[in-house]
Amino acid sequence: MSIAKRIKRLKLVHWLYNLRHFKALKHNRKAYRKYGIHKPLFASISSKDFPDKTSKAWLDLEDSAAAAPLKKAFSSFTPDIQAKIKNWSAKGYLIIEGLLKDDEVDAINAEIAGLQQSGKIKFTNGNKLMFANRISSLIQSITTHPQIKSILDFLLNKNVVPFQTINFINGSEQRAHSDSIHMTTYPLGYLIAAWIALEDITPDNGPLFYYPGSHKLPFLLNSDYNNTSSLLTLGNKKYSDYEDVLEDVLNENHFEAKTFLAKKGDVLIWHANLVHGGAPILNKALTRKSMVIHYYADDVIKYHEITERPSLLKEH
Repeated sequence: MSIAKRIKRLKLVHWLYNLRHFKALKHNRKAYRKYGIHKPLFASISSKDFPDKTSKAWLDLEDSAAAAPLKKAFSSFTPDIQAKIKNWSAKGYLIIEGLLKDDEVDAINAEIAGLQQSGKIKFTNGNKLMFANRISSLIQSITTHPQIKSILDFLLNKNVVPFQTINFINGSEQRAHSDSIHMTTYPLGYLIAAWIALEDITPDNGPLFYYPGSHKLPFLLNSDYNNTSSLLTLGNKKYSDYEDVLEDVLNENHFEAKTFLAKKGDVLIWHANLVHGGAPILNKALTRKSMVIHYYADDVIKYHEITERPSLLKEH
């Protein structure tokens, strides 16, 4: 292991970074009190701190087909959206065709291109353009799109707040994963995502894939692939170890992937634990412009399981 990687494994490094950004940790204060977490906001936190490893989201505890229509807000949705919400518990995702109009999508693409050209956002982790919502009022406004937010609020039965955006110019080609290993909540189940197609997606440009029903699998956390940490250091497992274990779980349970050949402006909303990824890019000359927005429920503990860091989120 390189010296740089050894340093990154030291929890002290993360504590110091958290102290520098302490204001962005205050969102957890009320939730720590609510759930009896007696540690500093800047300290490491992970599933080891919580006794319950199951989701408490209402549509994981109840079947949306029966429970959703009983909510008063359900009547505010169109019949098409109502039908998709009723299938949420079974599928773990829903698709809204053509939610964003061409001019809205074109404005997003132009904004991202401008931010790249000015150097305000750059690729990280290979092909990701992170946190454009923090520097662009246009992108920020998309994260609070009324129709998207109303559906997300309903699905979690809580007010949701946008945490981050990730823009892709090309397909991610990511192996299958669940967002909950990266962005985690206590109680579990209170993260949700909206993925927006910013152009037509084809089999050749690396479409997104997902496993319907995989959200019902137990949440795969650090202890489930022996990524155990000590008081002073993070676990020493590689991320590929997590991906390998998850692949085995999918095969053992005979899940089959579904490919999302979206049209420009389509939106895919998925459950915190829905397993998904990016298919191989068959034609390297093609782009696959898209944007994913991750949302946390407002009143839960928000953190990152792999790195055991509390999430940085400005108070709202």
